[in-house]
Amino acid sequence: MKDLKSAILMLLAFTIICGGIYPAVVTGVAQVLFPGQANGSFISDKSGKEIGSTLIGQPFSAPKYFWPRPSATSDFGYNPLGSGGSNAGPTNPDYLKTVADKVKSLRNTGIAGSIPADLVQASASGLDPHISPDSAMVQIPRVAAARGVNADLLKRIVAAHTENRQLGLLGVPRVNVLAVNLELDTLAP
Repeated sequence: MKDLKSAILMLLAFTIICGGIYPAVVTGVAQVLFPGQANGSFISDKSGKEIGSTLIGQPFSAPKYFWPRPSATSDFGYNPLGSGGSNAGPTNPDYLKTVADKVKSLRNTGIAGSIPADLVQASASGLDPHISPDSAMVQIPRVAAARGVNADLLKRIVAAHTENRQLGLLGVPRVNVLAVNLELDTLAP
């Protein structure tokens, strides 16, 4: 009986500490030090309406926009509730057909030369909001033609939105597709 009482008291103590106090402290610190990130890293339009997050990819398919990497989420593309890869291996016939179809689709838009893998393969989460700088560069001719703007202007915009490695070592250089496309929408037609 003595051990049961101790076990129940320990359960209650650790429940209060680990299930209440610790999460409250971490949430409070995050809200004070990193309020934007703690609340989802949302991006708002000029009127203040939230239109997306810097952390979750958005579907863009119009020629006047840079296209993101494909989504592997279920139900619909970029579904944050369905986050996860396709689990299709590199020799899976369905996966190979999907990649080949995407390559063909990109070729039909006028992309010549090598196509970066991130334009035809989904990320592990299926929600990646970034593409490689190379993926952005191969799309510049299409976007420039669709918008009637100079390709050099688009190169400068892509360069301005290229994020470097975190802490100089983690990850790879990347371009946030939503941020670039929002800046494109500010250009005069």
